[in-house]
Amino acid sequence: MDNSTNTTLFKEVMGNYPTGVTVVTTVNEQSVPLGLTVNSFASVSLDPLLILWSIDKRVSSYEEFIKTDKFAVHVLASDQSDICSLFASKGVDRFGNCEWKLSEHSLPIIAGASGVMQCKTYKTIEAGDHTILIGEVIDIISEKKEPLLYHRRKFGGIPENFYI
Repeated sequence: MDNSTNTTLFKEVMGNYPTGVTVVTTVNEQSVPLGLTVNSFASVSLDPLLILWSIDKRVSSYEEFIKTDKFAVHVLASDQSDICSLFASKGVDRFGNCEWKLSEHSLPIIAGASGVMQCKTYKTIEAGDHTILIGEVIDIISEKKEPLLYHRRKFGGIPENFYI
């Protein structure tokens, strides 16, 4: 099987895999807030509390996220598809178009998320055209809201009949 066929099949299979949606935020060396939409997010460890996410090396804020020693992962709520789209868009003032504040850890926290985990960078790992960032959770906010899901290029909440 050639590489283009593998790439097409890989995208097909991964696109059919439902995931949650997060926005990861940090500040650069000038304390300017940065953020991007991420669905490559997972838990890693309970002792210590570790999570991971990955960033494409072609993203404009790549170098700033790699240099940072802290970041916040926002698990978006089911009513935040607009925030997901905003932080996935290019050439827009992301933080000028949403409600947010700086936390006591000097991280930008977006209002309305289902949950937020503030992390200090624990380790980075090169992985193909992405870099995996592992964070040690230092603060957690839980609003107990339904999460936003991503499946086949569509966003939505958990279907009501899911738990029947």
